Amino acid sequence: MRVPTRPSGKEQVSRRKPTLEQYIGERIRRRRTQLGLTQEQLARTIGVSYQQIQKYETGANRIPAGSLHLIARRLEVSLDYFLAGFEAREEGEGGGTGHGARDRSLIELARGFSEIDDTGVKAALAALVKAVVERQAPVAPRRRSGAA
Repeated sequence: MRVPTRPSGKEQVSRRKPTLEQYIGERIRRRRTQLGLTQEQLARTIGVSYQQIQKYETGANRIPAGSLHLIARRLEVSLDYFLAGFEAREEGEGGGTGHGARDRSLIELARGFSEIDDTGVKAALAALVKAVVERQAPVAPRRRSGAA
């Protein structure tokens, strides 16, 4: 008879609902990468190390209110941006954001895109990305609002 083993720490964490600190950290990371900022750049804004930003983004450390205010200003969002959707997430809705190379490529893409001055070129690139995504997406019937 096989005795069930206790799940590893990683398995235990993945089953837990995210804490508020983790959720806020995910929102910071998401917005920072959208703007093409590095952890180092954000850290300089609020006078901490990039390691501290890593800890904030993973939810390992709580963010002081004053620092969160400075982060919000640098990321060009209101303070409520960091809390938006947390209650729905607590009920099991929504997914997390990735780490590592995926975020790095997003930063590089956002940086490059922001350096393009020609709005026509930007529109064409946005349309290209949309077309590629739609082509890769599995074909599934779309539900129309109001349809049963």
